[in-house]
Amino acid sequence: MSDTIASAVEALVGARPGKVIAVHINYPSRAAQRGRVPAQPSYFLKPASSLALSGEIERPAGTELLAFEGEIALIIGRTARRVDPVEGWNAVAGVTAANDFGVYDLRHADKGSNLRSKGGDGFTPIGPVVLPAGEVDPAALRIRTWVNGVLAQEDTTGTLYFPFGRLVADLSQLITLEPGDIILTGTPAGASVLRPGDVVEVEVDAPTIPTPLSTGRLRTVVVDGTVPLAGYGAAPQVDDLQRTEAWGSAEAAGLAPEAPAFTLTATLKERINSVGTATLSAQLRKRGLNNVSIDGLRSTRPDARLVGRARTLRYLPNREDLFESHGGGYNAQKRAFDSLGPDDVIVMEARGERGTGTVGDILALRAQVRGAAGIVTDGGVRDLAAVSALAIPTYHAGGHPAVLGRRHVPWDTDLAIACGGAAVQPGDVIVGDADGVLVIPPHLVEEVVASAIEQEREEAFIAEMVAAGHDVDGLYPMNADWKARYRHWQEEK
Repeated sequence: MSDTIASAVEALVGARPGKVIAVHINYPSRAAQRGRVPAQPSYFLKPASSLALSGEIERPAGTELLAFEGEIALIIGRTARRVDPVEGWNAVAGVTAANDFGVYDLRHADKGSNLRSKGGDGFTPIGPVVLPAGEVDPAALRIRTWVNGVLAQEDTTGTLYFPFGRLVADLSQLITLEPGDIILTGTPAGASVLRPGDVVEVEVDAPTIPTPLSTGRLRTVVVDGTVPLAGYGAAPQVDDLQRTEAWGSAEAAGLAPEAPAFTLTATLKERINSVGTATLSAQLRKRGLNNVSIDGLRSTRPDARLVGRARTLRYLPNREDLFESHGGGYNAQKRAFDSLGPDDVIVMEARGERGTGTVGDILALRAQVRGAAGIVTDGGVRDLAAVSALAIPTYHAGGHPAVLGRRHVPWDTDLAIACGGAAVQPGDVIVGDADGVLVIPPHLVEEVVASAIEQEREEAFIAEMVAAGHDVDGLYPMNADWKARYRHWQEEK
């Protein structure tokens, strides 16, 4: 780090910059991308010379995978050694925005230490403003990242596996933290690859306090390096695994064809609504799908039809320490309801636990205002009379006056869950009426609905014939003679 940059960073953090310690995985959204959930925090070091302010970052010549990771940086304000989590947060002077850049082409070089892949000059920009720790709630901060003006990352510290005070306490067990040390606290989902000319911006704010605070946007422009790496060091290496992890998914990396988009059009919804769930269930059973009903629920609006696409929310059994870290603030439940849109059905995994509420009148109203199609939970509902008075249909296992925290921890969203004995994936088509709720895989919807419409036409013919006095033998189901008469009936209709 040049003297100029060192002085500028020192002015920002209030002390000579020291150690830079980064956490591997701390946000559930990132863990879902990586396919692993950490039991304890783990770390790596970045040199102080990687620190920078807003400006440029050079993608090393000959490399392909320069990735950004928007993060919240903690700035240590006093010496911390063997402190507890409460004292740990008290050792933090302030928080600011950071970008933990890395070159995936060099991950192979240092056996997991990340020194060359993440330790390059300018690979840890921070700033531009430090938020005083005493003026913010560490569990109510928001991190956002934009690439070329498009929002790429957004999450809140209410979701963290390891709160800030715990990170400081954990590190201080073996390492003395000193004023000017910086801890990077992990990145949420959405981190990806940048190319020369791209502009990435990171902002941390405290939007829930009476006078919201913001770090402003930390802005970095990517430029292409011109000096190749010499042969006396590790050369860049990339493979499909590194491309997948750098981009965030195989699809984003261009390594797997994206599935054809499925759209729940107004015409398709009308066709679905023209047939009953009993008929749809029969057609699904003919295709070998016998376990697609969400069982044991009743509807607040049995007169109303439910058709939409699944958005999912999972609750864990209550554990006091987990509820403390995940139950308060802008938790997964609140984020899920705030993100609903038209045709969404929020489906909740509550393990069939009816001894508490999983949704009440305020969040149900929020879903209705957002235009959601319905609510499905295999747990209880609070304020059942008020929820029943809303237009939005809510399928539930019963009413209960207790709040969520009695039995549940709101944990994560938009992943495969179990609800009422059925597996539900985000994007599945949910259909409900007075008979119950079905889960239909999107790729089967058109086929199943077309067959269901034909089945109900046949049943209308059979009912007409029975009403006219015909026996059901040979008619239900129809033999060849009756099928011929049905075709003639259809032509007349």
